[in-house]
Amino acid sequence: MSAPTSEHERKNRAHWDSDADAYQEAHETQLADGLAWGVWSIPEAEVGALGSVRDLSVLELGCGAAQWAIALAPDARRIVGLDQSAAQLRHALANATTAGARVPLTCASGEAVPLRDESFDLVFCDHGAMSFCDPDRIVPECARLLRTGGRLVFNHATLLHSLCYDAKKDRQTDRLLHSYHDAEVFDWPEGTVDFHRTFGGWVRCFRDHGFVVDDLIELVPSAGATSTYDDFAPVEWARRWPAEEIWVTRKAQERS
Repeated sequence: MSAPTSEHERKNRAHWDSDADAYQEAHETQLADGLAWGVWSIPEAEVGALGSVRDLSVLELGCGAAQWAIALAPDARRIVGLDQSAAQLRHALANATTAGARVPLTCASGEAVPLRDESFDLVFCDHGAMSFCDPDRIVPECARLLRTGGRLVFNHATLLHSLCYDAKKDRQTDRLLHSYHDAEVFDWPEGTVDFHRTFGGWVRCFRDHGFVVDDLIELVPSAGATSTYDDFAPVEWARRWPAEEIWVTRKAQERS
């Protein structure tokens, strides 16, 4: 297990190590099946962001208790789960053992992955390491890990979601409370350090590291959708404005 090298990594690891048990207990039912995106568990069969993983080498980057990795394991050639929280990985090991799934686990930062260059066809996460790592560090790491033609696919909270969040009242609003152009890091007082980019900032970051954008999927929950993540956003809010988005990108060339 590598030691955190930056303040945001230290804060995020401390948060997830202390919260892992409560988090998994609170969301166990919703997370159990895997293969569903985001806080409203929209099925991958409807979204189609990953596509087939048959015979692919796959890395779940910020896997938590590895529900996604376990669900994908029967089809993938190999699948690895990485998380910087040892407490979360204890849940992942228990889940994989119960399921009889072969999912090697690695405890490390997404900004410094101790795995070989060009060893994966797909790197993905659902509110995982791409939310909690500096894009200027984690995107080049993903480029290093992926073979040419490999895909980076990740779901995270939209920048709009964070811009409209009132931390004092702990709720979403219909007002912009932060500057769009200056909002790259949100250091929540009693939670995690989250990273964002503007749309243009993400595109430039991908481009600088050899990725092209194939799709940007803004998730919309169905009317009446329920979630164990009831503190994330009201479903009515997320049906009016995008609260989660999936970037689908592809490594088109070797890094310069």
